[in-house]
Amino acid sequence: MTRPACAPVSPPTASDPRRIPAVERLLARPEAAALAAAHGRTALTEAVRAVLSGLRAGTAPIPDEAGILRQAADRIAAWHRPSLRPVFNLTGTVLHTNLGRAPLPEAAADAVRAVMLGASNLEFDLATGARGERDDHVEALICRLTGAEAAVVVNNNAAAVLLVLNALAMRREVVVSRGELVEIGGSFRVPDVMARAGCRLREVGTTNRTHLKDYAEAIGPRTGLVMKVHPSNYAISGFTAQPDPAALHGLCRERAVPLAEDLGSGSLIDLAAYGLPPEPTVRAALDRADIVTFSGDKLLGAVQCGIVAGRKDLVARVRKNPLKRALRVDKMTYAALEACLRLYLHPERLREALPTLRLLTRERAEIAAQARRLAPAVAAHLAGRASVAVADCTSQIGSGALPVETLPSAALVLTPEPAGGGPRGAGGRCRRLAEALRGLPVPVIGRISDDAVVLDLRTLEDEAGLLDSLGTLGI
Repeated sequence: MTRPACAPVSPPTASDPRRIPAVERLLARPEAAALAAAHGRTALTEAVRAVLSGLRAGTAPIPDEAGILRQAADRIAAWHRPSLRPVFNLTGTVLHTNLGRAPLPEAAADAVRAVMLGASNLEFDLATGARGERDDHVEALICRLTGAEAAVVVNNNAAAVLLVLNALAMRREVVVSRGELVEIGGSFRVPDVMARAGCRLREVGTTNRTHLKDYAEAIGPRTGLVMKVHPSNYAISGFTAQPDPAALHGLCRERAVPLAEDLGSGSLIDLAAYGLPPEPTVRAALDRADIVTFSGDKLLGAVQCGIVAGRKDLVARVRKNPLKRALRVDKMTYAALEACLRLYLHPERLREALPTLRLLTRERAEIAAQARRLAPAVAAHLAGRASVAVADCTSQIGSGALPVETLPSAALVLTPEPAGGGPRGAGGRCRRLAEALRGLPVPVIGRISDDAVVLDLRTLEDEAGLLDSLGTLGI
């Protein structure tokens, strides 16, 4: 009987899974020993298996064993790359919420490091040896700088508003002008926060005009609080009206109802004295309200937190509220905030010492000179990718502070060169260039405008760092 001939076995193709080596074979290679010593055998094994799994699932050519180990090394490097990283904020928005808002002064960084590596007296009274109150580390400073009788700190201004509403007006009405029922970033809506705080909103007036009589007619036995809200990221102009702040405060005192003001941005100084657009200060707000809430990482120039300051009896109720513990901040926040607040005790040096104020007050001529100085080096790094020009532009403060005011500045305008491949059109080329800038070791974040990538230099202080990062574009 004739046996059937066996079909010939075809040799494996470049993408044939049969070409994939075993894990143990790869781990036995000399290159693997160095990787295991640097990152651990467990991590290396996991990375190799992940690479091999991807090769089995794909159709790309299978690299040699050394190539597979290089891919594993790349994967390990990606695992170890921090997700939260420094970037160059060249967007033209000084206090950019998505980019971390206020840059901290060196004094704050030093203070954080001093308490973060070991024990500290966070809630320990060194004088008596008894349990202490963590707000004691900053309360006296806040009161000195604002004129408040007492103060507490929570994790952001939204938390401060929530806490004040819950502590002072839960199950009662809160009177607010319709023109102040704002929504800010992250869908933070005043009516929604009031509902979560257990309060009932009582709207008065209209979007553009609210009078003292509107408040007077709304305040009654069910009123727990009258609240003023900073317009944050919008402005109403034209046919508008708001009652005199002193008259509204007087009405509230007469009716024995606290007046709260959500100031938002939290300026402790008169910005007009530094040539900037005026913004209400916390001290001025406390002259016309009983309790004020504001942010630490906006115009104050410190770390993210929310501050409640005002009458001692009202702040005491806020401090005793159970939500206060849920919203409290850690030792590093107190250390950074205290260090920043102490800078305000030396107003003659504040502009130099506080980065936020220093960046906001930079002169356009200084920024333009910086742009001209950097343009040739930036153009050299972008040769073949984009042309570079210097242009005037405007910056904004950001984070809901002075939303319609701008600051004169200067920028490097990067116009992508037409090139084959990739997205078509000027818009596509801009997006591709912006993506390349975001992929740098220290990402560079600008804005796209008029078919160009604009790098506003108002916030650039590390010129050498920028050029070093741009220098890796061709690598």
